[in-house]
Parts: sequence; C-alpha cells; structure tokens
Amino acid sequence: MYKFNPEDAERFARHIGIMAKRKGKELTFLKCPYCNSPTSDKFKFSISLETGAFYCFRASCNAKGNMITLAKDFDFPLDFGDGEKPYESKKEYRRLPNVKPPTKPKAVEYMASRGISERITQQYNITTHKDWENVLCFPFYDENNVLQFVKYRKTDFDKQKDKNKEWCEANCKPILFGMNHCDIKNKVLIITEGQIDSLSLAEAGIKNAVSVPTGAKGFTWVPHCWEFLKNFKTLIVFGDHEKGHITLLDELAQRFDGIVKHIRPDDYLGCKDANEILQKFGKEALVRAVSNAVVVAHPQIKVLADVQRVDLGKLERFSTGFRELDALLGGFFFGQLILLTGERGEGKSTLASQFGTFAIKAGYSTFFYSGELTNWYFKAWFDAQVAGLNHMNKKVFDTGFVSYTVDGSVEGDMEKWYRDKAFIYDSTTLNGQGAKLTDVIKAAIQQYGCRFLVIDNLMTAMVDVDSDEQYSAQTQFVNELAKMAKQFSTVIMLVAHPRKKQFAEFENDDVAGSSNVTNLVDVVMRYSRPNGKDTPKDTEQRILTVLKNRLTGKTNRKGIELFYEQGSKRISESADKFDWTLGWEPAIEQQGFRKADGETVPPWMQEGK
Repeated sequence: MYKFNPEDAERFARHIGIMAKRKGKELTFLKCPYCNSPTSDKFKFSISLETGAFYCFRASCNAKGNMITLAKDFDFPLDFGDGEKPYESKKEYRRLPNVKPPTKPKAVEYMASRGISERITQQYNITTHKDWENVLCFPFYDENNVLQFVKYRKTDFDKQKDKNKEWCEANCKPILFGMNHCDIKNKVLIITEGQIDSLSLAEAGIKNAVSVPTGAKGFTWVPHCWEFLKNFKTLIVFGDHEKGHITLLDELAQRFDGIVKHIRPDDYLGCKDANEILQKFGKEALVRAVSNAVVVAHPQIKVLADVQRVDLGKLERFSTGFRELDALLGGFFFGQLILLTGERGEGKSTLASQFGTFAIKAGYSTFFYSGELTNWYFKAWFDAQVAGLNHMNKKVFDTGFVSYTVDGSVEGDMEKWYRDKAFIYDSTTLNGQGAKLTDVIKAAIQQYGCRFLVIDNLMTAMVDVDSDEQYSAQTQFVNELAKMAKQFSTVIMLVAHPRKKQFAEFENDDVAGSSNVTNLVDVVMRYSRPNGKDTPKDTEQRILTVLKNRLTGKTNRKGIELFYEQGSKRISESADKFDWTLGWEPAIEQQGFRKADGETVPPWMQEGK
C-alpha cells in the first residue's frame, strides 16, 4: 500500500517542471498542471504536505485528488514500498512501428519551396502520407531513435474547405521533434514552435534545434522530455514573434531549470518565424539571431545602468511639521515605512496622529488604525489637535481637575475640512469579526485614496496570532506593509513598543517583537521623555530620536527637543508655540493677525470684536 511521503510532492514538482514553494503545511505550485492557470492566478494549486491531497482553487478547474491521482494523470512513479514495484501509469501510448520511411519526391518538392534542402529533408525522414501526396509526415524520434509520435501537415490547406491544417496520430506519446539529432555534449538546446522552423535552423547549420509537437499552448510533452531537458544548461527559445510577443517563452522560462534565452525581437527582421527569416534573409540571418540571443529578463532583476536617476528634491513628500526633523529626514517621502517607538504613555500615538493632521494640511487623505482606542476616543484627541487651544474651552472643576473641549462653533468647519481626508479602522469590528487588517489597509489605499496611514500598534495588530508563531507573523505583516508603501507610493507609520530595558542607550534592536521589524522599515524614530535623575515624571518635554534613516542616512541620537501641550494634545518644537493653523480656520486667522509680542491673535480676541 502506498504511504505518502512529503518528498513525493516535491519530486512531482520537479517531474512536471513547475515551480513550487512551501507555504506552511502545503506545497503551492506557480501553475495548476491541469488547467495551466494564467499568471493572474498564481499559486492556486497546492498539495498538502501532511496527507498528499491536492486541490486547484480556480473555480473553473477545481481539480482534486491525491498523489495516486497525479501518478495516473502525469506518468509519475510512486514507490509503494515492501518490495513492490513503483506505481506505473495506466495510461498507455501506441507503439508505432520503429521505421524510417523513405523521403518521397513531393516532400522534397514542398520543403524546397520553404528553403529546406533535400539533404535536411532526408536526414529528418520527412515524407508524405501513403495515401495523400499533399500531406506531409513529420516523424518524432526520441533520444534513443525510437519513433514515438507522428504529425501531419496539409501543404495545400484551404480554410474555406479544410477543417484542420495540422493533426497527429492518436494516442501517441508527445515528445520534441528532432531529439534524435541532438548532441547532449552540446549544452545548448534551441526550441521552436513549428517543425519547419527547427528544420530551417538545421538548414543553416545550427545544431540541437527541436520543435514542440502540439503548438505554442501544448505542454503535454514536458513530463516525457524532462530527463532529456536536464542534459542542457541553456535553452534558447525561437518561438513565433506575434504582436510583440514570443510564443513558448513565458512557459519555458518558468519550467526550464537552467538559463533561458530568447531571440531578440529586432533579429526577427519583421518576420514571424525562423522559416520566414530563412526565406527572406538567408541562413546568415538565422545564425546571427541565435548568436545574439539574450537572457530572459527576470521581473525582479534590472540592469543598473537602466535605472533612472532620482533627484531627492523632486520626490513627492510632505512636511513633518517640525523644522529640525524636516532638515534631518527631508520630510516624509512617499513609499516609506516608518517605525515610531517609545515607552507606554509617553505620547507615540499622539505624535503619530499629529503627523496625520499635517498630511491632511498638505492635501493627502489619511487612515488610522488604533488597536487600543475606541473610535470616539481617538476622534476626541484628533479634534483637539486640529482645533488648537485657541478653539477650545477650558473648564476647572472643584477638585482641581482641568478639562478641555473643542468649541462647538468650529466643529462643523473642522469636520468639513477632514471629512474626505481622515478615515479610521472601525474598532467595533475587532476581535476577528472583520476582514484581515492588511486587506483593510489595502482597501484604504486603493478605494479611499489614503496616502498617509498610521498602524497603532504592532502588538494589537498581532492579537489573534499564536505566541509560537508571533515573530514569524510580525515579520510577514511588516513585510507586507513595506511592500504596500512602495507599491502604492504611500507613507505608512507603524507604532511599536520597545523592549524593557534600563540604563543603556536605546538601539534599533530594542524594539519589541521580531528583530526583522527594524530591518524592514525605512525610518526608525523613538519618542520619549528626557533621561536623567532630575527629570520630573510629569514633564511635558519630549525627545524625538532618529535611529535609522535609509533614504539620506542622517540620524540624530542626541534627539530633537519637543514639547507637549495637554489641552490641545499638540506637540511643538517651542515650549510656547502651539497655535499654528492647518487650513480649516477662517481666512483672517490664517493670515496671522499678531500682537506686539508676535503671538497670533484669534479673530474673536481682536480689539473691537
């Protein structure tokens, strides 16, 4: 009896030549071997590494079964153990008579009209059908010179009368045409779409040219030729050049375990295929085309010289609201993932939301995720920062407690200012009731146009993750944020707590959680109270330290001195300057009426008002 071994799943991937990768307890495949899923549906086919069961998640396919099913469908051998023979596929191909028929005159005549000599025609045993002289026969011999497949081509095909231009013998094993003429000591193999194309290369004296049996979209030959393909280090694809695309190239670039090259589009000389090049431009053009073949461009590898230079001064960004921080960072550049850390209760969340007010001032929409604050509580703090102390009412209770509330007369103007620019994760959908957080973040970017996003904080974002998987999940989460920041050109600020530490200078690795977190982000900032025995615990003074700055390399371990105002929740570089305008205020206030001492005077405080 067959007993599943995870190694069988990986052997199957190699057997069919499809890229696969482990994902948790599954082996996922780039493409489904049944439906040949398109690149838009990557990794929808998987095999369980626990049971061997497989499934294709494409609705139009839904192929499912186990390793024995795959063995039957793809001629994949399985070892049943206990001395039993490996499983052999029940699929049987016809055994053709292993003959090499003589080349008939009509075959020579037609091939000559396509630029192929009698010598090559005879060498590859091209002939005509025994009953129809207008039908060419292409015999396919394997590397052992055994006839496995036969293909026919009507030389006088008329689409008005004929159903098919090409067809093949039924139930024959599909292999590559020309395998028996290849020298495996020559580690370069050239593959074309049509048989006449591979014969054109042979006519030009180019060795190791083969062609596929059933056209550009048929790859049933791969399992039967996989061991043959492993003899070669380089594969040159000379497919048909149609509408700027080279047939066979995409599929073979993914399947071939070696260097894949292709003919340069310019070397097709405006022709469709190798045979047309031969007829119009001669053998030399084919030799030149093969000699000039270039390596398939990897989607994630680029020639450095082709990278365009960037002027940092012209990159899209917005002001942080602090002159010294802007001088250090250059502002917040879009495409960055920024980490903000600091001890609990020292104001990280407050600083992050204030950065949001400056993003809105610059014209950008914002999104806030707060894993610790309810919606209404976050809005109260945010409104205070938007309003500023000049638009707030102060109340002192008998107990000495002081409270501040936004003046009702300006609430409408404020909300109108940020209505289409500020969005928040609905905290009522926490605890697993809603969509995955990364999906919500992506929706905020794509559907709501948010360009500045605050995720507060890393630990609450990981609340549903098992403790033994937490570090791995954190790395994956932060990696996704970094990719989204760059893909969608956004600024994402991630708030994280530091590790517990005493009496030592703070470093990047002192951020709580996975050590990969600080490696993945572009900027690391720490917001804290000043250190020192003489510093009172209730001080409103803060220090903002830049520990990492990937873009310009400038850091400031001494820190930037900042000050916090309790009433407005605003943070400033000056202990007595918290009254800046954001753009929602009345025009007369934005113009800055000032007292003699230079302070801005709100309109209702001016004389005569």
